[in-house]
Amino acid sequence: MNAHDDLGLIEAIVARARAAQAAYEEGADQARYDRAAQAAGWAIMEPTRNRTLAELAVKTTGLGNVPDKIIKNHRKTLGLLRDIAEAQTHGVISDDPATGITEIVRPVGVVGAVVPSTNPAATPANNIINALKGGNAIIVAPSPKGVASCELLLDYIHAEFDKVGLDRDLVQMVPAPGSKAKTQALMEACDRVICTGSQNNVHRAQTAGTPAVAVGAGNVITIVDETADLQAAAEKITASKTFDNATSCSSENAAVVVDAVYDAFVGEMAKAGGALVPADQADTIIGKLWPDGHLNREVIAQDADKMLLALGMGDQVPAETKFIAVETDGIGADHPLSGEKLSRVLALYRASDYEAAVETAKRVLNYQGAGHSVGIHTAQDARAVELGRSMPTCRVIVNQAHTFATGGSFTNGMPFSLSMGCGSWGGNSIDDNLHWRHFIQTTKVIREIPAREPSLDDVFGAYWAEAGR
Repeated sequence: MNAHDDLGLIEAIVARARAAQAAYEEGADQARYDRAAQAAGWAIMEPTRNRTLAELAVKTTGLGNVPDKIIKNHRKTLGLLRDIAEAQTHGVISDDPATGITEIVRPVGVVGAVVPSTNPAATPANNIINALKGGNAIIVAPSPKGVASCELLLDYIHAEFDKVGLDRDLVQMVPAPGSKAKTQALMEACDRVICTGSQNNVHRAQTAGTPAVAVGAGNVITIVDETADLQAAAEKITASKTFDNATSCSSENAAVVVDAVYDAFVGEMAKAGGALVPADQADTIIGKLWPDGHLNREVIAQDADKMLLALGMGDQVPAETKFIAVETDGIGADHPLSGEKLSRVLALYRASDYEAAVETAKRVLNYQGAGHSVGIHTAQDARAVELGRSMPTCRVIVNQAHTFATGGSFTNGMPFSLSMGCGSWGGNSIDDNLHWRHFIQTTKVIREIPAREPSLDDVFGAYWAEAGR
């Protein structure tokens, strides 16, 4: 199929989506939008389908593990449905006599969602549910490895749609085989682009000419200070680092530990399953993790035994090892351990004191992952607040397992999401978790009200008193 055929194919899909969306919106009410979101949610959460999707995802992408993907599909979707349950996405949402403005929520139209292979069911489902809740149609563009999972997910969603009388054309995907040309055509033809994935995809989304909500790169570093509960910190970092074999952009890629507790933390980390690799062996790990300048596919998002075998570490660490922590002090392009590793490999930095730890964390984020998030394990909450004032980050995760906390948790107040905006630091238009508000827009009815014009003295009085006229 040539580029012209690709364009025609996408145009036809978008046309069907526009027709379905117009009918979906016409005569709709909140209950209709809610029911559609619930249908898509049950399509992935029904236990048998959830397991089938998880198994297919691991089989076709080679990334992550089935038990954790089942948990992710379930909890991310359940949390999202909780978040949006009371959200009003239809009709008049405010009517203010003081301003004379009535605000009416409206769909954005046809959403084009570019999604990664790391979460080939959970991320599309998240986008689809948000889109339907807002009265939109959506077309998903999966990565090549994620096509099979996306196709099956849509089969399940369409089966649920049939039960409640919804048009299948509300949820479509770019048909296989995927291609950059098809994805580009979708991004140019839809009304809003939602993009989660590689920085190349993000750049293309933001330059396609269609309003885009895209998210930056992850490269989480977490600080362990001298006041931290070291056992809890080690256990949380381990749980987070190893979940779904570190496929999440919120997985810790580095930890920086204050010298006063470094040895004690390493001991607690060992109990939790983290094996220390001394700095003098770091080059060996680097050579096997990036054998040709690219991440080794035999290491990326693999179970611990497979990863250790590929790194030649199988007989050099305890049998119960869940991840390795490689001592390093280098940061930047010449020090690949300081970047995102998408594997059960943690870079471990040692800092002379807390201030030095903060400086290390800041340098790592400025190299890669600025805007995404930073973690801290501490008994001093004021330190977390100060990080929020000074670090190039949109999130400071305090005393939590980072992977579970960043994208929303039942034990914190963040919206459930698989896409984290990174603000200006990460080159993004949003600084919060992607959520339902990014899938709607509003129309305002503006009426005349009594004049509220201030005098010059009201505006400039304080300034004149200080600076003169």
